[in-house]
Amino acid sequence: MAATARERALRRRKAPTLAWRDELQNHTFLHTMYCQNWSPSIGLLEAYDGDQLFSFNFSQNTRVPRLPEFADWAQKSGDMPTISFDKAFCQAMIEEIGPKLEGQIPVSRGIPMVDVFTLKPLEFGKPNMLVCFISNLFPPTLTVNWWHHLDPVEGMGPTFVSAVDGFSFQAFSYLNFTPAPSDLFSCVVTHEIDNYTAIAYWVPHDALPSDLLENVLCGIAFGLGMLGIIVGLVLIVYFRKPCS
Repeated sequence: MAATARERALRRRKAPTLAWRDELQNHTFLHTMYCQNWSPSIGLLEAYDGDQLFSFNFSQNTRVPRLPEFADWAQKSGDMPTISFDKAFCQAMIEEIGPKLEGQIPVSRGIPMVDVFTLKPLEFGKPNMLVCFISNLFPPTLTVNWWHHLDPVEGMGPTFVSAVDGFSFQAFSYLNFTPAPSDLFSCVVTHEIDNYTAIAYWVPHDALPSDLLENVLCGIAFGLGMLGIIVGLVLIVYFRKPCS
């Protein structure tokens, strides 16, 4: 009976909780290869917790880092045989199985949604960057153009496409500019598969005070302060005079 009671006590005893488990977090590394009948015909994207790290240049068989800090990691090519196999398998699926399933399964489409915002807080006269964010993109084939009022903008940066969960894609396009109060920019996104066009506009709002405005406001505040001091001194002198 003594042994049985001890066993019951051990069963009732709560297992110790490891403190380090409470500090663990789940992370996701997403390695996405896609191929399609549109441009680009094949692509490889790698992301960590939703942030794109690398794309892949198949013409040069090299990884392209999204940020310069990842350049050293991009030089590692130990998985090139796996990438080559995935590329061949993906293209075989498109060429051999794709025509047999045409018309038998629905074709997915995503209507792109576009938003434009500044990378840094808006200050007139100071260099900044406009970001055109395209979400709900499928398949990942698009053209992005920037316009300033009614004129096309030259010298825009490349468009970065990244994969997200749920077999969807998103894209970013960047434009360097120096904001002015009269600016009107538009980001025009064309989904090439169906020629659907989405447009997002950007106009200045909630701008931080410029240096000139800050100097003017400081001058006005200083002038009002000096005027208050002078008025105070006059009143003190006036009330300290003896009554006649």
